[in-house]
Amino acid sequence: MKKDIHPENYRLVAFKDMSNEEVFITKCAAETKETLDVDGVEYPLIKLEISRTSHPFYTGKAKLLDTAGRIDKFKNKYEKFKK
Repeated sequence: MKKDIHPENYRLVAFKDMSNEEVFITKCAAETKETLDVDGVEYPLIKLEISRTSHPFYTGKAKLLDTAGRIDKFKNKYEKFKK
């Protein structure tokens, strides 16, 4: 491991998933000006658009969206080439 390239200012930080209001605490060196009170303790706050608690891959709620019927159009277009 190289010396003197890693940050020294790791601290506990609250990450908040804005899509489902889930909050989790972990160590981080990222700078932020906002804070959040969790169980009576004030932590620096980093807001996330999506996290493991809301991402479809991790929640198992992934869906195949075919709003324009593209799959059916493809099958109809190339059906004439079937033997």
